[in-house]
Amino acid sequence: QVQLVESGGGLVQAGGSLRLSCAASGRTFSTYVMGWFRQAPGKEREFVAVISGRSGGTIYRDFVKGRFTISRDNGKNTLYLQMNMLKPEDTGVYYCAAGRLWSSQASNFGSWGQGTQVTVSS
Repeated sequence: QVQLVESGGGLVQAGGSLRLSCAASGRTFSTYVMGWFRQAPGKEREFVAVISGRSGGTIYRDFVKGRFTISRDNGKNTLYLQMNMLKPEDTGVYYCAAGRLWSSQASNFGSWGQGTQVTVSS
């Protein structure tokens, strides 16, 4: 399995931006489907975006389309989530995950980071 470490979270005002990073261990990063999920207090973990291993294909949840961009640098073993026009409802712990299937289902991702807190104030 791949080891994942997120960074880049913090406190930002509504309308602001943050870029999350997820550093992965190992030499097979490019073979993994990578995803971002988030969990708000008292709520279930939910899918945000996913990117394929080499072709760079992406899928986004509707509530982040046009505001968030998922990307990856396979040479640096790093996944990113650029978040613009942040809203208070984007507040939560953001997790990166690695899997082998092209999927938005959390159960299909076998490796998870520890999460990074994003707080958006109104």
